[in-house]
Amino acid sequence: MAELDGGFAMNTSLRRHIGRLLVTLVLAPVLPAIADAVPQAAPVYSVSPVGWIRKSDGKTWIEIEPKYHAALLGVDQLPSLWVLYWFDRNDTPEKRAILQVHPRGNPENPLRGVFATRSPFRPNLIALSQVKLVAVRGNRIEIEAIDAFADTPVLDIKPY
Repeated sequence: MAELDGGFAMNTSLRRHIGRLLVTLVLAPVLPAIADAVPQAAPVYSVSPVGWIRKSDGKTWIEIEPKYHAALLGVDQLPSLWVLYWFDRNDTPEKRAILQVHPRGNPENPLRGVFATRSPFRPNLIALSQVKLVAVRGNRIEIEAIDAFADTPVLDIKPY
C-alpha cells in the first residue's frame, strides 16, 4: 500500500487504474488525430485454386477441384471462357518488385509499366486468358489451348 497526503492508503492496483483513467481522459480528445496519422497496413487477401491447368498428349484441360464440381453447371453451353490463374512460377519478392519491363522481353521495345503489358512479372500474379471451350466431362473443362504451364493453379473461370 502507498500512503497519500492526508494518510489515505491506496493499493498498487487502484493506483494503476487511476493512472490509466487519467491518461485516457487526457488523450481521448487527440486519439482520433493520432489514429489518422498512423499508417494502416494494407489488407491481406487469401485465394485458393478452384482447379489446375493440365496438359498431356497434345490436349489441354482445366481440372476442377471436386468441391467446385457443381459450379460447372451450364459451362458446357458456353463457346469461350475467361480463365484467371496464378503466375506461380514468378512468385518471389524479387519478381513481384519488377514494375517496368520491355514488352515481350525485347530490349528494342520501349520500357513500360507492367500494368500496360501482359508481362508475367506483376505485384499480384493474376493472369487472364480467353480460351475456347471444347467440352466439359465430369470435373474437366477441355479447352483448345492456354498460355499457361501445366499444373498452374486456376483462381476462377468466367463466361466470355
